[in-house]
Amino acid sequence: MRKGFRGDTVLLEVEGAIASIIMNRPERLNALNAELWRGLEEAARAVEAEAEVRVAILTGAGRAFSAGLDIKESKSPEDMLAGMGFRGAFEAVRYFRDVFSLYQSLPVPVVAAINGACIGGGMEVALACDIRLASENAVFSIPEVVYGIIPDCGGTQRLPRVVGPGIARELIYTGRKIDAAEALRIGLVDHVYPAAQLMDEAKKLAAEIASHSPAAVQATKRAMNAAMSSGLEAGLDFETATASKFYGGSR
Repeated sequence: MRKGFRGDTVLLEVEGAIASIIMNRPERLNALNAELWRGLEEAARAVEAEAEVRVAILTGAGRAFSAGLDIKESKSPEDMLAGMGFRGAFEAVRYFRDVFSLYQSLPVPVVAAINGACIGGGMEVALACDIRLASENAVFSIPEVVYGIIPDCGGTQRLPRVVGPGIARELIYTGRKIDAAEALRIGLVDHVYPAAQLMDEAKKLAAEIASHSPAAVQATKRAMNAAMSSGLEAGLDFETATASKFYGGSR
């Protein structure tokens, strides 16, 4: 049975044991705005509540995964805070990164199908996924320092855990872009496929995972998260406290 919801900025489709979460602002390369963040939160919570789902796939509509913060719509983080009801920068940044953390803490594995630009916040939500697949035309960057801020949605904590501290420092300090081949070489992604095959391969992998005992897979994810995330919450709070200093303090 196929079910789900269709929001303005995020689509959720559930077919059997596999949920597909699709960031849906293709005209803006799925750049992150308040509505998309809310949609990602809603989709994650819907997947968590759906007992039949065993695997989730996160991807982007159109020709990008996510180009990061929508700087055209929100010229500064303060613009995004306006109207969202947060008391200050720390609370807002903590909400944004906690939405991404939902994907790491989901009981089921999450496969990121990275179909193009994966920049800034887009890369940070991909890092919160269990497995990352990329199309050959994907590009990656975590460029916050270029704009005078820091990666504030888990990037300073998760990227070193994925690619190692040296490479993570280089990518963050320089903000440079890398292609899919380089992302594969450094372990940022696990497989690279031609663009036309990416979703088929993601669904094939999801089906293979879903064929196994859900109790065993989910227990294994919890155990691996415990191993990989030791000290993560303290690190995330430090990151958020540091990031909030760039955003004008309390309101």
